[in-house]
Amino acid sequence: MSEWWTYRLTSFLLFSPRTYHRLFELYNQAIWPAPILGLLIGVAIIVLLVGTYRHRDRVIAGLLATCWLWIAWAFLYPRYTQINWVAPWIAGAFALQGLLLGGLGVVGGRIAFAPPGGGRFRLVLALIATVIVGYPLLAPLFGRAWTVAEVFGAAPDPTAIATVAVLALVKGRTRWPLLVVPVLACGLAALTQWAMAEPEAIVIATASLLALILAF
Repeated sequence: MSEWWTYRLTSFLLFSPRTYHRLFELYNQAIWPAPILGLLIGVAIIVLLVGTYRHRDRVIAGLLATCWLWIAWAFLYPRYTQINWVAPWIAGAFALQGLLLGGLGVVGGRIAFAPPGGGRFRLVLALIATVIVGYPLLAPLFGRAWTVAEVFGAAPDPTAIATVAVLALVKGRTRWPLLVVPVLACGLAALTQWAMAEPEAIVIATASLLALILAF
């Protein structure tokens, strides 16, 4: 048996980059036009954050909860499981996050977002907008087809990063238990992309770290 220090991160990778991107291509084709809906949900969250609408906090929490539950049900469990045996556990974590957002934010009304205004708010908002609009552009930017683009609300990585940023605007201690799963998801995403030698690893690590710093 090989010594433990001879293992590398790539030793734990269960699939090739080509298989991973092909999975997203088939997924996007199967759920189309749901990725467009995911983008619209992201834009709606931004609009709600900068406004003072009635039930603003509950609606944002509900939209995020819907995204997390959708990804668990539509991508992680039925599709990602085909290439990664850990995927059912990841799907369970995403479902738990969706239920927490729904329970605390929609039903309990315990999620309250900071009012618009101030430098920190604008910085967080810019990060959210960059992830929602910019992350799908990484596919063509790095030489891949549009069909493999990962979109907020439909793909786990941009959804996790944007959620960390959105939760940075939650007032009080409620945000801390809500940050656990998204932060872990960002870490796992960065490690997976790093093992595949994909430049998205740097993007995920940088954006999620910045969002986490803003949460503090």
